[in-house]
Amino acid sequence: MTIARHLTVVKQRIDISAAQAGRNPGEVKLIAVSKTKSVDVMLDAWRAGQFHFAESYVQEALVKQKALSHVPLCWHFVGPVQSNKTAAIANHFSWVHSVDRLKIARRLSEQRRPQLAPLNICLQVNISHETSKHGVIPDHIPALIEQVGQLSGVVLRGLMFIPKRTESHSEQRYIFKQANSLFNQYRSASMDTLSMGMSSDLEAAIVEGATMVRIGTALFGPRE
Repeated sequence: MTIARHLTVVKQRIDISAAQAGRNPGEVKLIAVSKTKSVDVMLDAWRAGQFHFAESYVQEALVKQKALSHVPLCWHFVGPVQSNKTAAIANHFSWVHSVDRLKIARRLSEQRRPQLAPLNICLQVNISHETSKHGVIPDHIPALIEQVGQLSGVVLRGLMFIPKRTESHSEQRYIFKQANSLFNQYRSASMDTLSMGMSSDLEAAIVEGATMVRIGTALFGPRE
């Protein structure tokens, strides 16, 4: 299938899941995870109506952004944020989903150029307590929210989750329900974003309240 057809199928999945939950499909933003994919493939997606793209590797993203500078895209960073990459991330993205500690939030705040709009950030939460994954543990969420709320140059928009992988729809829903509960428990005035759900579990994520789903494989095929 073409990228346009893949995009249509994913949007249909989003629409169906939102309808099942009694939600407006317009509440769910599709983020195309384009890491390792070519500029030509991304252009195909853009021509088919995709506007939001996510990258995980800074240098790869900067090359793509230069090549696509003539195209109006919104860039999201979803990979682990290294301290030596914060300046590039702060000034070349509109969203960062993967902030997991105050040091990173502070560097993004300090390094965001003042002429740019505030950087939208989400706190990545390690809800499954997996040692192999980045993210703040749930108990530390309220303190980090308070600290980040005092920074200029960034605005805390919500939480991001990458839960433990499971093929069971009921288990997926159980984890995402916990995520939504944490989001509602700790949300501040600026927090309107629940970033969760990928190609294999977007239905469960949407039923349980996701406002952004990060989709790679279902749009572009297996990662290269």
